[in-house]
Amino acid sequence: MRANFRLRRTKRLRLASLVAILALVVAACGGDTDSAADEAPVAEVSQGAADTGDSEAAAADGGGSGAIEIDGSSTVGPLTDAIAEEFANEAPDVTVNVGVSGSGGGFERFCGTGDTDISNASRPIDDEEVALCEENGIEFTEVRVGTDALTMVTSPETEGIACLTTDEVMAIFGPEGVSTWSEVNPEFPDEPIEIFAPGTDSGTYDFMIEDALGIEESRQDYNASEDDNIIAQGIQGTPYAWGFFGFAYYTNNQGGVRAIEYDAGEGCVGPSVETAQDDSYGLTRPLFIYMKNESAQNRPEVAEFVTYYLDTVNDVIEQVGYIPAPEEDLAQARAAVEAAIAGEAAPSGEGMASESAS
Repeated sequence: MRANFRLRRTKRLRLASLVAILALVVAACGGDTDSAADEAPVAEVSQGAADTGDSEAAAADGGGSGAIEIDGSSTVGPLTDAIAEEFANEAPDVTVNVGVSGSGGGFERFCGTGDTDISNASRPIDDEEVALCEENGIEFTEVRVGTDALTMVTSPETEGIACLTTDEVMAIFGPEGVSTWSEVNPEFPDEPIEIFAPGTDSGTYDFMIEDALGIEESRQDYNASEDDNIIAQGIQGTPYAWGFFGFAYYTNNQGGVRAIEYDAGEGCVGPSVETAQDDSYGLTRPLFIYMKNESAQNRPEVAEFVTYYLDTVNDVIEQVGYIPAPEEDLAQARAAVEAAIAGEAAPSGEGMASESAS
């Protein structure tokens, strides 16, 4: 409903602009309406306003046109893609390019080369990345957009493995990782473990290593990829395989993978919308996008896209396979985005990261 309302409002604004322009032309030409009809099209006038940096005129015309560059998390990527598809109905002249290089890879572009407007992330930005942004004069706003239940998976053909403790996950994926399931737990089958998991540029990898296991690095001898679809394919074709990725990739591949429950110390709990919302599942985590303030302030299409993202995310997030963020977090994100667009936000989105990640 929000999207439809904004679209109708945009059309009214465009109609008002057309009427005003025609009135001026008629007055200048002494009421010659045929001459007015031969003047430059309204679309060209609107585009000209955007090109000359007149953000207010372009915003009133529905966000202008251009390309928005986004990169980062493969977990958040499908959510941003879904919202970009909806946004295209409202702003058909805006192209939204979404890359998937992992949260770390996205921050390298966002803070390093500075050639993206938005960075998708399945973890909060870290201190080194913040320092890189500051070094390059990039101010940003952290935007909480949803919740994920990171999901450990195996092949449906795997037998005898239904739940893993933190110590057992450490035995599998820690730096001294074992080779067989029976080494993880004597009650497990004596079968080799084949691992398909995110690479080190992935925020999902960082969450598993740092938050779940509390270590600095994993074992190195596994099939690593920043593309969760490749991980799913590997798990599907390999009995007794083990891996992990975002909840959406599990829900979209349930015919080919099986979820493994997680015991964080209070018993085995499976990933679901309900267990993520009540915090009983120990691998629940926040999802973010990071908005470059300069892009939002100088380019109406970026400001409009991020605003649209927050207005529509809860309408599509469960269809993608994730869990809505708490409403208070979305309200905080809206306030921060509005302040940043107005040039009032603290540099580097200070005050948001620690609260959103808690």
